[in-house]
Amino acid sequence: MKKTGEILRKLKSMSDPKAVEGMARFGINPHDTYGVSIPNIRKIAREAGEDHSVANELWESGVHEARILAGMIDDAELVTEGQMERWIKDFDSWDVCDQCCSNLFDKTRFAHKKAVEWSRRDEEFVKRAGFVLMACLSVHDKLAKDEDFIKFLPIIQREARDERNFVKKAVNWALRQIGKRNLKLNTAAIESARRIQKMDSKSARWIASDALRELTSKAVQKKLTT
Repeated sequence: MKKTGEILRKLKSMSDPKAVEGMARFGINPHDTYGVSIPNIRKIAREAGEDHSVANELWESGVHEARILAGMIDDAELVTEGQMERWIKDFDSWDVCDQCCSNLFDKTRFAHKKAVEWSRRDEEFVKRAGFVLMACLSVHDKLAKDEDFIKFLPIIQREARDERNFVKKAVNWALRQIGKRNLKLNTAAIESARRIQKMDSKSARWIASDALRELTSKAVQKKLTT
């Protein structure tokens, strides 16, 4: 607890009220938020080192930046499904969701399973987490097979009608990242996007059009074929 207290005091000493105001304008919950930048949080994480116990104590503090930091220093091998479910219930901002998924959850042995499970949930940031996991796994999980990502495509199509901003952007992100992994997945993602584009939904049409613009671009096609 001593180490946790020191970290919390350090975060508080870096408080920037103007930064908090700016974060609020970008949809980040200003409650229990100090306005500490991600580079500075990463610096503290490097100094703290990996520590599962401290990570959980930081999460329980309820401080916005402490929760982002917790995801950076936790040990993915020690993370349980129970912990993931406890933490995700506290997600109240897209940045905590995205940082936690990309720094920690996508490295756990439950990542693919939770991506599917959470995509079916109704809570906005829980559902977002499911699709953020799909996007992050597409980039970080080098050992996964193409089939592991192809199974995500019908789920993306199923949820493409969700009009909530933080959900539809994550659905779009997952589709684009899957389609940039390799040529086979690019073809599959483009086919899915074209099906989504025909759906009677403003959100679906946006998701598909934006994804197709990138996935069919000369830059992406050149990268995947060379």
